[in-house]
Amino acid sequence: MKKLLSMFLVALMIFTVAACSNNENASSEEGGGGGQVTLNFWVFGSTGYQKLIDEYQKENPNVKIKLTEGEMTDIHNNLFTSVSSGSGAPDISMIEVSVMEKFKDASDRFYNLQEYGSDDVAGNFLEWKWKQAQAVDGSFQMGLPTDIGPTAMFYRSDVVEAAGLPTDSDELAAAIDSWDAFYETAKTVKEKTGKPISDSPELVFNAIRDQQEQQYFNEKDELIIEDTVKKSYDFTTKMIKEGYIGQNVLWTPEWGSAMAAGSYAFMPGAPAWMMGVVKGNAPDAGGKWAVTAIPEGAGNWGGSFLTIPKESKHPQEAFDFISWLTSPDNQLKSFLDMGLFPSTPDVYENEEFLATTDEYFSGQETAKIFAEAAKSVKPIYMGKNYAIVNSELVTALTNVATAKADPEKEWKAAVKRIEQQLGRQ
Repeated sequence: MKKLLSMFLVALMIFTVAACSNNENASSEEGGGGGQVTLNFWVFGSTGYQKLIDEYQKENPNVKIKLTEGEMTDIHNNLFTSVSSGSGAPDISMIEVSVMEKFKDASDRFYNLQEYGSDDVAGNFLEWKWKQAQAVDGSFQMGLPTDIGPTAMFYRSDVVEAAGLPTDSDELAAAIDSWDAFYETAKTVKEKTGKPISDSPELVFNAIRDQQEQQYFNEKDELIIEDTVKKSYDFTTKMIKEGYIGQNVLWTPEWGSAMAAGSYAFMPGAPAWMMGVVKGNAPDAGGKWAVTAIPEGAGNWGGSFLTIPKESKHPQEAFDFISWLTSPDNQLKSFLDMGLFPSTPDVYENEEFLATTDEYFSGQETAKIFAEAAKSVKPIYMGKNYAIVNSELVTALTNVATAKADPEKEWKAAVKRIEQQLGRQ
């Protein structure tokens, strides 16, 4: 009997240990037992995040992060398909600001980050950037901000000098401190150099539009383009008709060639990341390009957020990682490593950040210029159909510039196309 009892007790102990082990494994798989957790992470663009992922995994050996990099459109399309079908979404996905409203429309397919601690880190970020990923009533936080694209005004110092204007960035900003002054400067540039002040109608239009507190839609998703947007359009088309703005369309070979040739004086509304575009198109023009402030204030073009789809079984672990990745310290690292401009204003006081210069852009402290721009951006509501409106207005501007079309007829035709498309949404 003693022998049988001993065998029974040993078997019971083995069973108990095995059961505990199985429970620990199950808990680990669900992300709640301190075991190994795997997070699938989708990004687009050149983020350099793998280096930070390696650092995080060393500090958190229970977390494994699988990075998937792709083209922006592909990542967005795959994500939308996945969350719509309820299958195939990652634990974390990057979403660009231009499509954030579209995904916010499906917010029930994402975790509300307020439930995992987003309010505790909200103070790390620029307020306008934070609101771009938040519900209108503030009840839902869709994502944590990564980079931003504050805008400035790039200029060709050789063309500016030939026009008799100051080439110093601060002096030039003081001389062109309003759009009326920009218009008068355009006359001077044309008279002295024979060149337009800018070659892209879209950039001029964008620069003025982005300074407004409202753009294409109000928070009820009603179209509101007949006031400030129309004024931006009218100002731009007036300068086109008078020969002060050229006709190059963004991202075309002609647009890139004009950067190298110095065919114009200013590139207003250019975001921080556009510096790389200029260098790529005009590699031999180093020292001829410089940066100054936009008349009447900056806007923002681009930037992204990190979100957690509802399919993730590890939302807390995912949030812990993205809150670490988007912290001021790590946004500084991303800036120094890959040029991702921080959405965390604490970085703007960092000595290493402020000391950042760019020899191509005349050795200027470019980070400081864009930081000042970032702090002046006004929060706006974009709306899920922003791209529809923007595309049609750009078409109208392009027709005025390239085909000498009548601005008012083009505006009315664009509005009609916009209303037709919105009616089908």
